[in-house]
Amino acid sequence: MTTAIRTEPAPRTRIHRAWWVAAVTALAIIGAGACATTAGLLVTPLHHEFGWSRGTIGIAVSVNMALYGLTAPFAAALMDRFGIRRVVIGALLLIASGAGLTTAMSNSWQLVVGWGLLVGVGCGALAMAFAATVTHRWFVTRRGLVTGLLTAASVFGQFAFLPVLSWLIDRFEWRSATVTLAVLALGTAPLVWAVLRDHPADLGLRPYGATQFVPKPAPVPGAAPRALRALFAAARTGPFWLLAGTFAICGASTNGIMWTHFTPAAHDHGMPTTVAASLLAVIGVVNVAGTIGSGWLTDRFSPHLLLAGYYALRGTSLLFLPVLLAPTVRPTMIVFVVLFGLLDVATVPPTIALCREIYGDDGAIVFGWVNAAHQVGAGLVAFLGGVARDLLGSYDTVWISTAALCAAAALMATTIRRSTGRGRA
Repeated sequence: MTTAIRTEPAPRTRIHRAWWVAAVTALAIIGAGACATTAGLLVTPLHHEFGWSRGTIGIAVSVNMALYGLTAPFAAALMDRFGIRRVVIGALLLIASGAGLTTAMSNSWQLVVGWGLLVGVGCGALAMAFAATVTHRWFVTRRGLVTGLLTAASVFGQFAFLPVLSWLIDRFEWRSATVTLAVLALGTAPLVWAVLRDHPADLGLRPYGATQFVPKPAPVPGAAPRALRALFAAARTGPFWLLAGTFAICGASTNGIMWTHFTPAAHDHGMPTTVAASLLAVIGVVNVAGTIGSGWLTDRFSPHLLLAGYYALRGTSLLFLPVLLAPTVRPTMIVFVVLFGLLDVATVPPTIALCREIYGDDGAIVFGWVNAAHQVGAGLVAFLGGVARDLLGSYDTVWISTAALCAAAALMATTIRRSTGRGRA
């Protein structure tokens, strides 16, 4: 007598919820990232309409960048206290409010409040410390890759909208761009509420790559004290200052000078604003490949050596930029755009990896403080770049000085210890 063997159909393979969470996280980061490079498009229109100097406009941009950085560690701690979803929704509403308020301004202080304060805080809550928190909670494996993908989302938001916003400004005037940003933030909020969850345990799931269930940690009271404790503990270690110093130079050489002043600098050389904005958009497209590739490399090679190489190459490219700017786009400018695009935010995955390895569970908060240094450096150079242009009539000195800073960052990066056995906060 033979016994029939019953075969069950193989279970369907489902995409782990962590990837959907990462996708929605990317959408929120894209919405915030769109604000980062818009300031460069607003400098000339605001100067013409209100007669404000570039230095005056640079104050609002500097406040925005500084708050973008200073908000991040507190936002990471608030996510541990109140949950990721609530903090993200609040941040999107702040961005929408600030961008919308700029349309009714008539004095420069209103630009500081709307764009500098509200948009700065909102974007800061959706900075890479947010990405680090999501990655830490939802992923055990592929963290470097996911960090690279979320960083690429930020870059995509910064540059994908540039040609559209530039066209809107040329066709309708600058207020159409800030209204678009407000609508984008408001449109993202319902999707975030519907899909994003604070922890895999909320759905009875394990983090991606985990071999066992991970309970959801209890809410951590005292978000501000915790963020400050993490700062004070990390500040007693050498790696923190090296990470903060290199990332401050990273901010100075990207958000500070490129995304704020490249468009007006190119316009000084006779290049149409829409063409300059399109070049930045190309940098953003290349950035996606560069950042994802950097995340892949971070999973396999020493992060501090990757950082040293990135900063050295970035400084070299900026050193040659003054002679590349011209009324038309030449092949040498295309080479610069591709190279800078590959290097632009490639520094983020290895920097987050070092913060996680050295500072453990406080890694996301510590990275928030490191990112604050990034934005302080960005804000300082955004302001000084505008002042230099007003006084010298050219950006050449700023490009060369920033290249020198990148060389210093490359040297600093080589001394960052990867070992997690020392300096843990």
